[in-house]
Amino acid sequence: MRQPNRRRRNRKQEGSDQRDRWMITYADLITLLLIFFVVMYAMSRLDTEKYKLVTQSLQATFQSGDSILEMGSGITGTADTENHKNPPPQTAVTEDKEEDNGEAPLTERELAFRAQEEELANFMGLIQQYVKDNQLEEDIFISDEPQGIAITLSDRFLFDVGKAELKSGAAPVLGKLASLFGDLNTTVSIEGHTDNVPIGRHSSYKDNWELSGARAMSVLRFFLEDSKLDPAGFQYAGYADTRPAADNATPEGKQKNRRVEITVLRQLKQ
Repeated sequence: MRQPNRRRRNRKQEGSDQRDRWMITYADLITLLLIFFVVMYAMSRLDTEKYKLVTQSLQATFQSGDSILEMGSGITGTADTENHKNPPPQTAVTEDKEEDNGEAPLTERELAFRAQEEELANFMGLIQQYVKDNQLEEDIFISDEPQGIAITLSDRFLFDVGKAELKSGAAPVLGKLASLFGDLNTTVSIEGHTDNVPIGRHSSYKDNWELSGARAMSVLRFFLEDSKLDPAGFQYAGYADTRPAADNATPEGKQKNRRVEITVLRQLKQ
């Protein structure tokens, strides 16, 4: 008689366990919802400090820049009536504008390089005009290279064949260059170049290395001795035929390779 009672008690316990299982699912759901809302709340929070920085940056950009609309007043604030009638003059220097825009002011060296670029541009314009006015386009070539302003002088009006002594006709051109070099805060490089034809037996130079170096030296001495320029602002070298500007297989190419290159370098004197 005791066995049926036990079965009924077991059935009651199993039924009670099954009815209580929904609480586990409900607890899991509540936990997930709590996590969801915590994540959403965290994502919705604003970093007030970053927000202030962004706002100030935008205000500075719009207020300091030139507005498309006249009498603009930026993204915040209102236009002042007096400013409408008498707009303030825009005479701010470059450094002030950069500080207003949040940029670091230029260093003394950066300002010096910027001034030098203006000098080089002005120098190049003067030489180009001189060449044009004197119809020297066939003998003088000017180009703006990464290392500086390059002035290529053909040997036709500088030297006789196989010689390194300057012709008298070279003085006006070199004198014009000398008059402009004194005002430049940079170094002038003078390089001599030849074609690939070997030096003749009766030449006073051993090879094209000596000839190219002697020609560069002749130009340098004109600047130092005739024009009295500071030696510290010059350097010179001879490269023989190792740096051709054209093909040595043709007479025209050989002629282009016989040259003296004067380069006003993009570098500040120490």
